[in-house]
Amino acid sequence: MGPLNAEVLGITALSLKVAVVATVTACALGVPLGFWLGSTRFQGRRGLLVVLNTALAFPTVVIGLVIYLLLSRHGPLGALGLLFTWPAIVISEMLLAVPITTALSAAAVQAVDPRVRRTALTLGAGPVATAWAVAREARFALAAAVVVSFGRVLSEVGAAMIVGGNLRGETRTLTTAVALATSQGDFGLAIALGLVLLALALTVNILIQLLQGRAGA
Repeated sequence: MGPLNAEVLGITALSLKVAVVATVTACALGVPLGFWLGSTRFQGRRGLLVVLNTALAFPTVVIGLVIYLLLSRHGPLGALGLLFTWPAIVISEMLLAVPITTALSAAAVQAVDPRVRRTALTLGAGPVATAWAVAREARFALAAAVVVSFGRVLSEVGAAMIVGGNLRGETRTLTTAVALATSQGDFGLAIALGLVLLALALTVNILIQLLQGRAGA
């Protein structure tokens, strides 16, 4: 294996690790929150949904800047020493993905036929069993929310560049590596990394289409 192939594999492995950890963390927070928003009526819910939908378009570089200030030496979390490490990238990308998983999960739950919940309650199901029945009905849409979040995290560059520092072998992801290689004129590496990123993006989109197709079946 040549040095170019080894570097591409290393960058790809780190990108997948960061994306998986960030997506799992975001879903652990966002899916329950989205389920609650989609199935509960309360005062201020509409305003909360507006804030949530606004967060979907929040600039990634601003998220990166906020995390940078928090983790910097003089920041409130500077003692943790996380700045310019891959966990710092995970934190920023998790914050980017939480609004996505929450909004899509809420939409998935709202789309479930209300009769599913009523039937479960009529049969004597408790809150947990009723929620599980609704989740089973929305499982494909919820899975699509997870895949969308993973794709968004995988393609993020702004926050990863700011809080990760694009350090070779430590925090260099596919997107930041493409940007750096292009700026340095190393088009061979940039093209190789770009093809890997395109292949992963295509895989994610195929999964989304399959899940949406099953949800609509």
